Amino acid sequence: MDISDLRREYMYAGLSRDDLEDDPVAQFEQWFLDAQTNGLDNPNALSLATADKTGMPSLRTVLLKAFDEKGFVFYTNYGSRKAREIEANPQAAMLFHWLEFDRQVKIQGPVSRVGAAESLKYFASRPRGSQIGAWCSEQSSPIGSRTLLMQAYESMKSKFADGEIPLPDFWGGYRVEPVRIEFWQGRENRLHDRFEYVRDASAWKIQRLAP
Repeated sequence: MDISDLRREYMYAGLSRDDLEDDPVAQFEQWFLDAQTNGLDNPNALSLATADKTGMPSLRTVLLKAFDEKGFVFYTNYGSRKAREIEANPQAAMLFHWLEFDRQVKIQGPVSRVGAAESLKYFASRPRGSQIGAWCSEQSSPIGSRTLLMQAYESMKSKFADGEIPLPDFWGGYRVEPVRIEFWQGRENRLHDRFEYVRDASAWKIQRLAP
């Protein structure tokens, strides 16, 4: 199967230094709002890269659930592969790809758990079915069949039939604290516009990168 001719030109827009905010989080918010208000599906979907203690990387799609000057937050089971890798090697990279705008944002930095109160606040906002799902799935562990998974779900559904569902002690949030953020705007002839923010002490240094 030959796919070498699959390509298109990126013609949506350009990006110059004058277009950029001095703060990369403010710049991210601007691009995120563009994606959100223009009806892109799951604008908060991102690829999250982690690595184990040997350096072997792994990658998956997660959903961004909060961001501010402190970092970018997602939630997971603390027994999942990504959580185990973060505990062993607390560094991560995120990639947002908004194809309709020919844009990418790459974020790198150290990772730490968010506080229990923050995790509880988010967990309480989830649909009840998702809360039950968090209790019944031993994420990333082998399972014999979907039937077993659904049996576990029904068991937890019965257990928590009355009242609020508590936050599992094995589930919560992680925050990636950015030390490097790149904004990528696709351009014609593969001469893309790329600007990288690198944290320097308490300030951000901005530089253009070759495509």
